[in-house]
Amino acid sequence: MISARLPGGGDVWLLGPVRGLASELGPLAEALAAHPPAAIGLGTSPDELRSLVEYFVLASAEPVVPLTTAERSEVRGLVRFGEVRVPNPAFVEVLRWGHARGVPVEPLDPSEDRTAAMFTDHIGYVELVRRTVRERRASRSPPASATADQYALDWDRTVAGGKGSREFAAARDRHLVQDARRLAASIGRVTVVVDRERFERVRALYESPAPDRLGPG
Repeated sequence: MISARLPGGGDVWLLGPVRGLASELGPLAEALAAHPPAAIGLGTSPDELRSLVEYFVLASAEPVVPLTTAERSEVRGLVRFGEVRVPNPAFVEVLRWGHARGVPVEPLDPSEDRTAAMFTDHIGYVELVRRTVRERRASRSPPASATADQYALDWDRTVAGGKGSREFAAARDRHLVQDARRLAASIGRVTVVVDRERFERVRALYESPAPDRLGPG
């Protein structure tokens, strides 16, 4: 997991754990303890956050989680680096941490309906076919990365490296940064947690003098 303090108003930290990897939970907990936030912004949608709280934070027993084709493909390569859990254990840990301490956790990504609209705005049929082909190819031969951190980056570049996919990711990241800025402006001491592959993009947008004018999204 990597982390960085973000510039601008308030005291804002950005954390980027590798999605799915259980060994990231220790460093994540240490980072939260080292800089206890007044609020946490999570790189997920309001819909997913509600499901994680209902079925994994407040439930007495966790349900069986079916994997999507994309998740199965990604996990095949990630298990070389340790235990992998679904849904994202880092997000579940953050929600449990906040619930136990009375620290609010806010979703920063668009709603699932808005995300779907963004997807169709930026990813056409040809890009979707190419993305599926890249994903299947990566499933058969996952990136030969030396570390889990590098694997997360390599997987994202392999599967979502097309122009439309990059534009979709940028639109989603712009929405996240705008909401993170609003959260920091109202609360001050905030930690933002995103999947590792989003970390550098989010940091670059946050450091931009005018992130809201980088384009529609």
